[in-house]
Amino acid sequence: MKPINRHKGKVAPLDMVNVDTDQIIPKQFLKRIERTGYGQFLFYDWRFNEDGSINTSFILKKEKYKNSSILVTGDNFGSGSSREHAPWALGDYGFQIIIAPSFADIFYNNCFQNGLLPIVLDKEIVKKIINKTTNENEFNLNIDLESQMIWDDTEEISINFDIEEFRKYCLLNGLDDIGLTLNEENKIKLFENKRSKTGGVISI
Repeated sequence: MKPINRHKGKVAPLDMVNVDTDQIIPKQFLKRIERTGYGQFLFYDWRFNEDGSINTSFILKKEKYKNSSILVTGDNFGSGSSREHAPWALGDYGFQIIIAPSFADIFYNNCFQNGLLPIVLDKEIVKKIINKTTNENEFNLNIDLESQMIWDDTEEISINFDIEEFRKYCLLNGLDDIGLTLNEENKIKLFENKRSKTGGVISI
């Protein structure tokens, strides 16, 4: 998993509440066994019309938001089913940071396991960011995970954000649960060697 520390990126607004995982990645696209390739199906029912043509009115299809890496959205983002494909699709599309007033718990946890940084900010700050990225030609934010700071280029927005120390450590070092386990690989090998020599019985 790629570490996250400092990031500067273009912001795309999705000014909607209760965006669930079936809207993020519809169920008909969950047949793939890889983690990659889901970006093309992100928000599929909104990005495309029923006949398969591009819905040019959808916010992410506007030229000014092309190649955005930060998504700012409304309350309860990622609700619904627990599918891990949702952060896969967001990451594969190019988003690295998701900002919202609140997230669904399982989606929030899945983001950390897949190299996305979900940031919870006050509703008024989120509204201000949405307004700025909507009204300006190209609005960027800077995120420093180490100092837990967010600011824009003019520093009109400058705010701290909260994150659990363990989650912060994992993202800074690019560690998911498997990576954390592999950090203890030498201890695991020593344990297994000792276990094999004693026929699986280890005294405590």
